[in-house]
Amino acid sequence: MCRKSSEENKGPGVTMKSIAFIPVRGGSKSIPLKNIKNICGRPLVYWTVKAACECRYIEKIYVSTDSSEIKNTVEGFKSGSDTELFSKVEVVGRSAESASDTASTESAMLEFAADHSFENIVLIQATSPLLLSEDLDHGFEAFESEGVDSVLSVVPQKRFNWEKDAEGFSRPINYDFYHRPRRQEFDGYYVENGAFYITSRKRLLETGNRLSGNIKAVEMDEDTFFEIDEPSDWIIIEALMKKRGLTAETAVPEIKMFLTDCDGCLTDGGMYYSEKGDELKKFNTRDGMGFRLLREKGIVTGIITSEDVDLNRRRAEKLKLDILESGCRDKAAAIKAICKERGIDVRNVCYIGDDINDIAAIELVGYGCAPFDAVPETKNVAQYVTRAKGGEGVIREVVDRVLSFCT
Repeated sequence: MCRKSSEENKGPGVTMKSIAFIPVRGGSKSIPLKNIKNICGRPLVYWTVKAACECRYIEKIYVSTDSSEIKNTVEGFKSGSDTELFSKVEVVGRSAESASDTASTESAMLEFAADHSFENIVLIQATSPLLLSEDLDHGFEAFESEGVDSVLSVVPQKRFNWEKDAEGFSRPINYDFYHRPRRQEFDGYYVENGAFYITSRKRLLETGNRLSGNIKAVEMDEDTFFEIDEPSDWIIIEALMKKRGLTAETAVPEIKMFLTDCDGCLTDGGMYYSEKGDELKKFNTRDGMGFRLLREKGIVTGIITSEDVDLNRRRAEKLKLDILESGCRDKAAAIKAICKERGIDVRNVCYIGDDINDIAAIELVGYGCAPFDAVPETKNVAQYVTRAKGGEGVIREVVDRVLSFCT
């Protein structure tokens, strides 16, 4: 663990050694909410948060945002099979001043440092999804070197640079065009790629800057030259990520049948009773619109539930669903039978479930999903875990995702 520390760095609470700080604004102009826009199957910010979580020198990762939507997305990383990996992540607020279009990144860093105790900080830019944990490891190892006060990431470039003089004529900056070097013989230069910067809390507060003192540069792969600022950057970086194997499950298969459990998915799983002992359930109207959108696309819809109650039947009728399988003990077998009857391949089925009796069905279908508050065992096998909890628009969220892949 990095050893640079000072008693002056200590503030209220427990002092940590090295932390990561990832600022993500909600007000991007060129690509709205770009920090949570999906790239290679995950929100953009996911990739840098993941790299920070896997770095051996970082004890905690703070994502600073002014957006509740970004906050919910990042907190959603802790669900499913990645729960343990993202356990070090905490989302913190950010003032309107430090999140404005004209505010510097340093203003957000200083705002954070004033309220948090740590020794060393690595600033990570969410717009650099090609960043790997190994890059951060190398950065901290360089930071440990004798006499180093700050570290930044760079990429080597072998380009011939020119500039204009006062009279408008051009001249080379870094080579002699009468003796043009071959690329393999050209030393080139380094370009700041903006992926990460490391310094101490003490120096950050003293200088108000992410870099100061004796600075060491750490090389990253030449592909990491690109940052996402414009839509064209997005296309380039997504292609580079795929080339380097940085992808997650993205494509939703063609869905011909959409099925869901009832309690815990369509409802919040609660059991409500009137004074007369009547059972009540709370459904979400947005899910009703979701089913309507599926019907308009000709997609078969239905509920498969272990319960056999009239209330579920009435809800299925109101939603105009094609299928209601009540009192079902083996949901996977039921789905197979329905698929055979309707001539639909299980790979073209979406199923949403929240408990252990849904696991076999989720694993069977082409697109198995689970609500945010499903049991961990179920989320672990789901291809998609919603940001919504059961009864809070789970079906509508999955429907929107399914339809976004429809051609």
